[in-house]
Amino acid sequence: MDFRSTQLSPPIVLTFAASDPSGGAGIQADLMTISSMGCHALSVITALTVQDTLGIDSLLAIDADWVDDQARTLLEDMPVDVFKIGLLGSIENIAVIAAILADYPDVPLVFDPVLASGRGDELADAEMISALQEMLLPQTTILTPNSLEARRLSGETDEVDNDLPLNECARRLIAYGCEYVLLTGTHENTPQVVNDLYASDGLVRSDNWQRLPGSYHGSGCTLASALAASLAHRLSVSEAVREAQEYTWKTLAAGFRPGMGQFIPDRFFWARRTEDGSDA
Repeated sequence: MDFRSTQLSPPIVLTFAASDPSGGAGIQADLMTISSMGCHALSVITALTVQDTLGIDSLLAIDADWVDDQARTLLEDMPVDVFKIGLLGSIENIAVIAAILADYPDVPLVFDPVLASGRGDELADAEMISALQEMLLPQTTILTPNSLEARRLSGETDEVDNDLPLNECARRLIAYGCEYVLLTGTHENTPQVVNDLYASDGLVRSDNWQRLPGSYHGSGCTLASALAASLAHRLSVSEAVREAQEYTWKTLAAGFRPGMGQFIPDRFFWARRTEDGSDA
């Protein structure tokens, strides 16, 4: 008898995202985070990018039929506990992924709405944002926008109201169909980073985190993937949000700067600790 046949599979998370050759963000960040948190990561690549720690130079969306084939081949073979989506690259990809998700309504979805790079490179136009609002937000269990993304995604026109209160952004996003919105405050002018979780009946929890110096490439991807992994481990939404934030903050605190641009979170910070708990 093969002893391996008796081993249980770890929870499985399927991520849809673009490839980041720097390893800081995108599908590479998702895979490292999901694996670090004890889950098995499946990946569907939605776009290829030319980028480094400074920013994105160009993006090539994968043909939507290829995206569909990647996902459906995996889903026919393995049961998925949680979906996570990031940068999707095109309206066609948004549509095909929305159709895939509709076939699995009982699988939670964590949606990180990547609308621009860390330095401000635009990654989604008004037409794509409209498609996200109409096709993906109604299927989202937890949306994880930063304040810039929340104000842009909650608007009804091309004009962004930068003075719109964040609780109103959350209310509008939930009105589109999201079950929860985890609104992160890294871009707000506050002494600490304040992350607020909203549901249809208002604020669920609010967490304050020490604001770290420097800027980070892939912090949003890390948070959303950590949240997906926590949900895959069957934590409640509130517990998963807390666990994901704590994990992400620790990756940022242990972050490193391998190039000339932003810092990269260390998703395997725990593997570089000595037995007494200090840094190796």
